[in-house]
Amino acid sequence: MRKINVAIVGLGFGKEFIPIYQRHPHTNMYAICQRTREKLDQVGEQFGVEKRYTSFEDLIRDPQVDAVHINSPIHLHAPQSVAALRAGKHVASTVPAATTIEECSQIAAAARESGKNYMMMETAIYTREFLYIRELRDTGRLGRIQFMRGCHQQEMAGWPGYWEGLPPMHYATHAVSPCLALVEGEAEHVCCFGSGQIADSLAACYGSPFAVESALFKVRNRPVAFEVTRSLFETARQYIESFDVYGDKTAFEWTLVEGEDPVIHIGEKPERVKIPDYARLLPEPIRRFTQKGVYDDQHAHLSFIQGGGHGGSHPHLVHEFASSIVEGRPSFPDLYQSLNWTCAGICAHQSAMRGGQMVQLPEFRP
Repeated sequence: MRKINVAIVGLGFGKEFIPIYQRHPHTNMYAICQRTREKLDQVGEQFGVEKRYTSFEDLIRDPQVDAVHINSPIHLHAPQSVAALRAGKHVASTVPAATTIEECSQIAAAARESGKNYMMMETAIYTREFLYIRELRDTGRLGRIQFMRGCHQQEMAGWPGYWEGLPPMHYATHAVSPCLALVEGEAEHVCCFGSGQIADSLAACYGSPFAVESALFKVRNRPVAFEVTRSLFETARQYIESFDVYGDKTAFEWTLVEGEDPVIHIGEKPERVKIPDYARLLPEPIRRFTQKGVYDDQHAHLSFIQGGGHGGSHPHLVHEFASSIVEGRPSFPDLYQSLNWTCAGICAHQSAMRGGQMVQLPEFRP
């Protein structure tokens, strides 16, 4: 079978994925796309990628491109995804999938019309910690899931300008997704409250005044709810992107301070645990990428520094995306999970702006 020709759009965070696609047994790192010619050629020379585009529109017109992996700024995720799907390409997009419910509807329509796969590349559901908790679930050690909690607190000062003043829940997928992925479900409705306030200059950018937003979600067709807390600016806290789960047999609680070991509670007895690496789940040529990316310590991308390398998730994401195409099946997350997990944050912010009023999430499945 011919390898999948993959094109990567955006070479900041996107650069991390080039050598993984080059070594994956099902993919060919066919093309890269970056608006700045100097950076495009620099990366192309570094990794030996000959096909290079400064125009996204030209890239998706290339009939040799089978799949597009989008790592562009947030406001471009949805329009580029829609355009690539309509051009007949499989699409992987970094988070979030979109910025509005209408954009989510457009992605759903384009994916259905094209028959191509769409996958939101959510790092949080392929970290070592999540894979460990999933193993607890699958072996029965976790027991019946009673409650979950996601938290993502991060100081975004100094990031590109489009981040300034972003409503906290508009970038909530890292905290929402592990809760929903563990139960393989979708959010049904949400109540969310805003707390604190950010500088007027930041609040003016998106019309959102809150420093922190905290939400309670109900899982559709399950007797389970989960809580999510998110902050982006002017809130003192070491970076944390965490996930807690409480089963009737075992509970898992993320470490409060980076570098410590997490805790499991078996009944009422707590114990520290060492989280193993799950490279064994991957094809051998890409296993080493669970431990280190392409950037060195002096030149690491901000997402890698603050995200702690995203828990070794990058090769798992590539493997799931490529495997879903080769096997002719939906990816995990699939189109509808990706859009629901994105809309969870959008609807949560709507609730916060309405003083905590309950908001029903849209249903995108036919």
